[in-house]
Amino acid sequence: MSQRTTPSDKVADSREYIAESWRRSSLAGVERSGSFERLVPRDIDLKCSLVIGAAPVLDQLEASLTGTGFSTILGDREGRIVRRWDDDPRTREGLDELNIREGVSMLEEAIGTNGIGTAFETRHPVLIHASEHFASSLRHFSCYGHPIRHPLTRRIEGVLDISALAETASPLLPPLIARTVQDIEQRLLDGSRISEKSLLAAFQEASGRSKHAVLAVGEDIVMTNRAASSLLSSSDIALLRVLGEDPPARGDSTLRFTLETGRDADVTVTRVPGARRGVLLRVVERASGPHLTPPAMNPVKVPARSAAPTLVCGPPGTGRSTRAKERGALPTKVLHAATALLEGSAIWAQEFQSAMRRSSGCVVVEAIDLLSDELLDLVIDHVDRRSRPQLIFTSGPVEALTGRAASLAGTAIVRDELVPLASRRSEIPALATTMLAEVAASDDVHLTPGVVHALTAQDWPGNLRELKAVITHAAGRRSHGGIALSDLPEQYRVTSPGRSLTIRERAERDAIVGALRAYDGNKVQAARELGMSRTTLYTRIRQLRITGC
Repeated sequence: MSQRTTPSDKVADSREYIAESWRRSSLAGVERSGSFERLVPRDIDLKCSLVIGAAPVLDQLEASLTGTGFSTILGDREGRIVRRWDDDPRTREGLDELNIREGVSMLEEAIGTNGIGTAFETRHPVLIHASEHFASSLRHFSCYGHPIRHPLTRRIEGVLDISALAETASPLLPPLIARTVQDIEQRLLDGSRISEKSLLAAFQEASGRSKHAVLAVGEDIVMTNRAASSLLSSSDIALLRVLGEDPPARGDSTLRFTLETGRDADVTVTRVPGARRGVLLRVVERASGPHLTPPAMNPVKVPARSAAPTLVCGPPGTGRSTRAKERGALPTKVLHAATALLEGSAIWAQEFQSAMRRSSGCVVVEAIDLLSDELLDLVIDHVDRRSRPQLIFTSGPVEALTGRAASLAGTAIVRDELVPLASRRSEIPALATTMLAEVAASDDVHLTPGVVHALTAQDWPGNLRELKAVITHAAGRRSHGGIALSDLPEQYRVTSPGRSLTIRERAERDAIVGALRAYDGNKVQAARELGMSRTTLYTRIRQLRITGC
């Protein structure tokens, strides 16, 4: 009796890497019969060494493929299409219908088994016949994908894929694409040698006449002198690479930089002519004044009962609770506004009065902007008492406080105003490393420079909570070794940070955000309040990267 062949039987009978690819695609949640309309094109770098090096080689290849029905697709090191060529109307129509176009991701987690994504996973050339694609919509095509490795670093710079409609596929594809990839790799090598020679010469000249830290950063290389190695951590270097991505066209630019140690430094950025994306960074640590204490005097401790309350304020997710606990004396009692909302005001008031009977330690009152007027009056009544523990309040932005919450905030002479994470990019590497240590499966799991680079480039509208969620997601995909870009959720793999806003733009952004909050997001009323047209308001919202409106 003959047995009916099921799709799973076909996978089992296929080559092993096809079966493994199907398993990965299934675990990633790729739909077998779904379309790819949800694929969102991302910005691509058409000036990277891969695109520049491959262009003349692919021009020649594509000229020879004219009229054959074949198409070429070049994927970058993140699996995104940076070049697509075809001259056959049926092939072009098929790829367009599938949304296979420049900027979209071809990774397996996005579209399942395919020539680019599977080559990335296996790190070897792959041949995918029509029925071997995981997604049924791709089974009209057969494709051959070949990784492109940089001859010096051996890192995969991208993947070249040649595809054709299933009925026109040819066994000549593998040797053809292998020769093409060899030519591209040779051009990468030649380009690197010229670029790195220019960068090395500039680095040697700068290091020879400077006692300060000097870094030379190219597309695929970082060089540091002894002073830089002593002064900078790996997180500092990763962030400096981000800061050096947009050097001045001519001359130098200088910016303030906070080291992982907390010390400030001045960083001068200079473009290196002849070096692809090459920059020199000179780092000079700022001198801090001496802290002199007269030898006959001992530090005077101010009694806790005489200290005014402290207010820690800022947008949600900026770390208000953590900062409050860090500032508080031990033992610390934390009272949450949620307790009053869930268990009643009487329970909260009882806990607060009990905590305030102590004459030492600290009481943290969380989210004063969510407390009732009755409870706020209770807290205000205890502020002026002589014998009480240290008081620390947390709240949203202070300018948004009203009524009794604003009155209570006014008693806090010391204010710690936290800014959004996007304005604290220099802190992201250290924060991410700390968060990873809390959730990683082992001490061996660590962040690679590329991931630190990507994390630093994000806007983080959800602030620390969002960063923690991304780190937790990435850590769950690695039991050991370095976390790679592919371990991050796709939308967090962008590695080019947005331009920093000027002081004037930040002021304008704050005014727009304030107007939108005042009118509950009504853009017509906000535009009227700001004295601008609604069209202008929409344009500035987009240009100033205002989200959640």
